Amino acid sequence: MKQLFAAFLLSVFSLLGQAQSRGLPDFTELVEKQGPAVVNISTTQTARSNGRGAQPFPFDEDDPMFEFFRRFIPRQPGVPGFPGMPGVPGEPREFQSRSLGSGFIVSADGYILTNAHVVDAADEILVRLTDKRELKARVIGADKRSDVALIKIEATSLPTVRLGDPNVLKVGEWVVAIGSPFGFDNSVTAGIVSAKGRSLPQENYVPFIQTDVAVNPGNSGGPLFNLQGEVVGINSQIYSRSGGFMGISFAIPIDVAMDVQAQLRTAGKVSRGRIGVVIQEVSKELAESFGLNQAMGAVVNAVESGGPADKAGVAAGDVILKFDGKTVNSSSDLPRIVAATAPGSKVKIQLWRKGASREVTVVVGEIPEEKLAGRATRSGKPAERAANRLGLLVSELTAEQKRELKLNHGLLIDDVRGNSARAELRPGDVILAIISRGTSTELTGVEQFNKLLAALDKSANVTLLVRRGEMQTFVTIKGLSDRRAE
Repeated sequence: MKQLFAAFLLSVFSLLGQAQSRGLPDFTELVEKQGPAVVNISTTQTARSNGRGAQPFPFDEDDPMFEFFRRFIPRQPGVPGFPGMPGVPGEPREFQSRSLGSGFIVSADGYILTNAHVVDAADEILVRLTDKRELKARVIGADKRSDVALIKIEATSLPTVRLGDPNVLKVGEWVVAIGSPFGFDNSVTAGIVSAKGRSLPQENYVPFIQTDVAVNPGNSGGPLFNLQGEVVGINSQIYSRSGGFMGISFAIPIDVAMDVQAQLRTAGKVSRGRIGVVIQEVSKELAESFGLNQAMGAVVNAVESGGPADKAGVAAGDVILKFDGKTVNSSSDLPRIVAATAPGSKVKIQLWRKGASREVTVVVGEIPEEKLAGRATRSGKPAERAANRLGLLVSELTAEQKRELKLNHGLLIDDVRGNSARAELRPGDVILAIISRGTSTELTGVEQFNKLLAALDKSANVTLLVRRGEMQTFVTIKGLSDRRAE
């Protein structure tokens, strides 16, 4: 009986194993057909140390980890092994900085896509094909904002990749990466799509594809394939605390990359649209304050004076719901949509203003250099006085501060007391308006502000339009103190 039961279990496990085997994808045909179009890229840059540091990173230039540190670890003054440190001995010298990456051929006459950071500042670029040929490449153009570069080798009849549509890619779908991690050419790794449309810090123009495909230094610039053997992305970044793969990697959607390469090929640079607004996410509390049925769109915090949005009639406090017919579900959608619009185009913007929808037409501008600014301050210690229902001590702007800030109204925060929920507000901020239940009121005096607060229920959500330097933001505070303003 025991033998029969054991045989039964073995047969069950065998059937389960066969079912699982049939369910797993086979990548062999994909690799055989598409692998020859993937290339290894090595770059050389001649640099000169200043004599105060032995080399820019604590690795030899030939070490594959050197590429990771060059890409992901900022140079840190005062740390041994990094340049610019006082007191670290060393003679000025020239040295060869080498890095590794990947790429893939998009046309038979030698055009190759890779990451901009792979070829950044390179003096020499060497492309190695799967047939062992090594060819020098030149940069046609590189776009740091999207991290896409187009390079060219002199060759003909080269194998090329097939391009797919990342928009139909599904979360949970199998994907494959081919590249040169740590210099190991034509390495194949597989995994699934973890998420789509990811926004990363300082990366406003790329809706990244997140995967759990093993990607390491040297994979940068290599292709991400779907199971049909089509390129759906360019492997670009990893999140790591160890320097190696930790289960999270990001790829640039191939449609974004191909749009960039088309501009690089024809113009040598990429033009992006802008409308001159500062925005933030619409939270549930903000949606309630503005009278929106759901949290969607992008709240306009500030409008650049004389900019495209200003000329179109867009104002601070508006919520942008659609741009050029495209729905803005999240504030992170807007920069991508606007950037993808050709400068000079006339497009419709659907706004939500004072509880109603309206439409304006804007002529899209082109992205300029960013500017930084300081913030308002008041010298001296504020006099002892009672805080209002938000735990704030505020005062009216002086004529000099109004001129300096180019404002005609607003209240300066002198102190923030009590409730930690007010942590988003800081001394030196200027409160321009208060919004509650869809009504926005500009603030012109302390007494006016306190009366508006006194009229609200204890459980009311209050949204403030706050100026900090040249930036404006909306801050929502849940609930008020029992204490009335004094």
